[in-house]
Amino acid sequence: MKLISNSFRDGEAIPGEFAFAVQNAQSHVALSSNRNPHLAWTDVPEGTESFALIVHDPDVPSKGDDVNKEGREVPASLPRVNFYHWLLLDIPVGTSEIAAASQGDGVTAKGKSGPEAPGGLRHGINNYTQWFASDPEMSGDYYGYDGPCPPWNDAIIHHYVFTLYALDTAKLPVDGKLTPDNILAALKGHVLEEASLTGTYTLNPAVKA
Repeated sequence: MKLISNSFRDGEAIPGEFAFAVQNAQSHVALSSNRNPHLAWTDVPEGTESFALIVHDPDVPSKGDDVNKEGREVPASLPRVNFYHWLLLDIPVGTSEIAAASQGDGVTAKGKSGPEAPGGLRHGINNYTQWFASDPEMSGDYYGYDGPCPPWNDAIIHHYVFTLYALDTAKLPVDGKLTPDNILAALKGHVLEEASLTGTYTLNPAVKA
């Protein structure tokens, strides 16, 4: 199975329109159009009943002590953890692409609604739910796509891994809420094949995208 995008090339920078935020000279960052990028796939394995899509950033700081702080930098040596940006389930077997902005367009304070997604699909809950949990103006369950927003003072570029899974079931059986952990657990034993595509992004003008 092969996964491609018309929005960015594998290993190259993701354009700002597909990010949660873009660089801003005065305030470091500004909210962006936050559209989901285009994706398309071929060479689907026999026996596929549906697809699931998961997008994660493995470069998120494990500690927030220096994150977005004036006069400080998130060091490259800091251990990193996964941050899930998009979990899309029950993509029908006859589908071969997702159009740009068809499953996510704009930033929604307190999160987009879900789990219902356009076309009868299901959206999982992304990790902006935890990121904004202590912010009264932004806290809520963030379903669907919310794009890149790495710390503006991070010393490293972030990588965004789009992984498409071909599944042997038409509807993924998930126990409990559609969180990343629950969805990843549900995938076990149902994956026939997977394909991935990686884009990069930074909000730090000192780091080359």
